[in-house]
Amino acid sequence: MSSTFRIIPRLDIKGNELVKGINLDGLRVLGKPEYFAKKYYLDGADEIFFQDVVASLYDSNSLHSLISRIAKNIFIPLTVGGGIRSVDDINKMLKSGADKVSINTAAVKNPNFIKEVTEKFGSSTITISVEVIKSNNGKYLVYTDSGREFTGLELTEWLQTIQNYGAGEIVLTLVDSEGTGKGFDFDLLKKINNKISVPFIVHGGIGSESDVLEACKLDSINGVCISSIFHYHLVKKYKKVPKTFHGNKEFLKKSNKKTFFKTVPIYELKKFLKKKGINIRYEKN
Repeated sequence: MSSTFRIIPRLDIKGNELVKGINLDGLRVLGKPEYFAKKYYLDGADEIFFQDVVASLYDSNSLHSLISRIAKNIFIPLTVGGGIRSVDDINKMLKSGADKVSINTAAVKNPNFIKEVTEKFGSSTITISVEVIKSNNGKYLVYTDSGREFTGLELTEWLQTIQNYGAGEIVLTLVDSEGTGKGFDFDLLKKINNKISVPFIVHGGIGSESDVLEACKLDSINGVCISSIFHYHLVKKYKKVPKTFHGNKEFLKKSNKKTFFKTVPIYELKKFLKKKGINIRYEKN
């Protein structure tokens, strides 16, 4: 890992709310995404990744107005995924204020789409998201639609294909560990370490600063996407759930008291990594 290691909060959005689940399922409302995004920007996030988690239900991404509002006050790269299926979808999202778009299902259905859009918008604008689940026989298989739809593809084969078609960046979601705080599947990440030749971001399972430090040791990994340890740090700062809040109030009250993994703000994570000698951008905006 020679480039600056990136810390990227991931915000899963359903309607107008920030949600969080386990294994990309069992979503619970945490609050307004604008609040979390602004806080993460001020705390030193390198980028922010927004995922429309219900886009597959409607075959389109509904985050245009949200991204437009957020982009006016946040001056770091914003990546948006979910339901991006056409050149027109990408145009609309970039005009809304996104810097990059993330594509999953559309790439699986037609790998030529990767080549088409990277040639039109530039490879640095196009991120390919990959969801992987380990099968009972030990194979790592590719899924879409938040781990619900099996593509028939094996992971290493698909990683090679999307790179051949010009993917500018890959975000790999480890569905088995996502939201659990039990750490990454490092056996898998070590296995594919020498098969990645483009910027590579890993998401799903981080439960402490040490998990991030371990990821920094692999040459292929340029950054991590993180949700739970950041989200629940902010949730725990609520003294009480606001009366006007429309989310799951009982869940938030319980979350204020205890979570099943460590919670930490971005600047503290970066401070920890910097002390360990990791090349990291460390500053609060």
